[in-house]
Amino acid sequence: MFSPVIFREYDIRGVFNEQFDLDFAYQLGRAFGTYVFNKTNKQNRRLSIGYDARQSSVAIVEKLSQGMKETGAEVYILGLVTTPVCYYSTFQLDLDGAIMVTGSHNPPEYNGFKVSLGKTTIFGEEIQNLKAVMQAGNFLNGEGSIKNYDIHPEYLERYKKEFGQIKPIKVVLDCGNGAAGSIVRSLYNVTGLQPEILFEEPDGRFPNHHPDPTVEKNLVDLAKKVKETGAVCGIGFDGDADRIGVVDHTGKMIYGDELMTIFARDVLQTQKGAKIVGDVKCSDRMYHEIARLEGEPIMWKTGHSLVKEKIKVEKAPFGGEMSGHIFFADRNYGYDDAPYAGLRLCEIIAKTGKTIPELLAGLPSAYNTPEVRIDTTEEKKVLIVEKVKEKFQNSQDADVKVNLLDGIRISFADGWALCRASNTQPVLVVRFESNSEAGLKRIEDNIMSVVNQYL
Repeated sequence: MFSPVIFREYDIRGVFNEQFDLDFAYQLGRAFGTYVFNKTNKQNRRLSIGYDARQSSVAIVEKLSQGMKETGAEVYILGLVTTPVCYYSTFQLDLDGAIMVTGSHNPPEYNGFKVSLGKTTIFGEEIQNLKAVMQAGNFLNGEGSIKNYDIHPEYLERYKKEFGQIKPIKVVLDCGNGAAGSIVRSLYNVTGLQPEILFEEPDGRFPNHHPDPTVEKNLVDLAKKVKETGAVCGIGFDGDADRIGVVDHTGKMIYGDELMTIFARDVLQTQKGAKIVGDVKCSDRMYHEIARLEGEPIMWKTGHSLVKEKIKVEKAPFGGEMSGHIFFADRNYGYDDAPYAGLRLCEIIAKTGKTIPELLAGLPSAYNTPEVRIDTTEEKKVLIVEKVKEKFQNSQDADVKVNLLDGIRISFADGWALCRASNTQPVLVVRFESNSEAGLKRIEDNIMSVVNQYL
């Protein structure tokens, strides 16, 4: 049993026991083992499975691994890990593929699958190809094996070697009861840091707050603890720890594109003229700053797999998304690892002795909104974007420029607006920015007058 809508643009995700069930997990395992064989022609395929803290994850993994095994695959069960640790396994163990069982930042009743072929996360057409293999039902038959494998020691050694001992700074981490709690204390300790950690115990019910650190209300406890302890910053992780959220030493939330600006400035010091990839939700301020520093800014579609692939294609050392997916390909592997990104931030703060506001000095001030997510339906989210396009696509105003790369991004003389349909939920995403308060209100009202008609 499954609803076709769970096969999304860059992962498979839905409400467990409503949009998919355990039999689906078993059939997906058989389909994935067959899909990897079709792609590699290897009889002796080696695959890994990691899972997050959700209550349904262990049962799903049992069925998923059984399905993989029955195609003749050698299956390594990594246990409760972050998505980045699962990605790491494909590099460290040189695997043919991997599946991370995770609902990411969705509510507790969700679960899903982030799928890697070799060292690359599949998306778009390849997700649909996997679905087609599953629906055809012509699965490979074989006698594989299942074994538990603890990859954490290798992961820790890898980053101990990279960072050495970071100069001790006071930092607070918020795991949000997600998978980050399985690794961050050890990871930060081996690199010389002794962080204070909130909600470290993985608990898929998320009893303290929703595990999305890019929403300000989920950072309240983190901001409070940072101010209480005099920490230089606070770092939050989402449910599977591939997305990061940050507050500065005053407890103020730092937007994803502001964090990317700090990283871009650091990377461009050693990689002159480098390409840096951002998504359509990122501020013009960031793109202009990259260009000012003689980097080459590239705006791309939203989606962790899409940005990851673009970084690889462009051979960019760094990129990211407004939503907190941050990708380093200069010293790391080019995938999104939030605890690693947190270490890079700590390294910059320790090295420079600067606060986050000081690291952002010189960036033009702006009036903007965060990424605003409006709950709607799968149908309406698409309709509304089309209606906004109808209004602005044929504008006669010379100051209005339209970008249809992903949804619609409209540039005005004094700011910009974005309206796009989420790829993971029945949600409409909007964001607005201007160089004045009045401009922000005008731009926001202009777009929302269309949006509100169809909600």
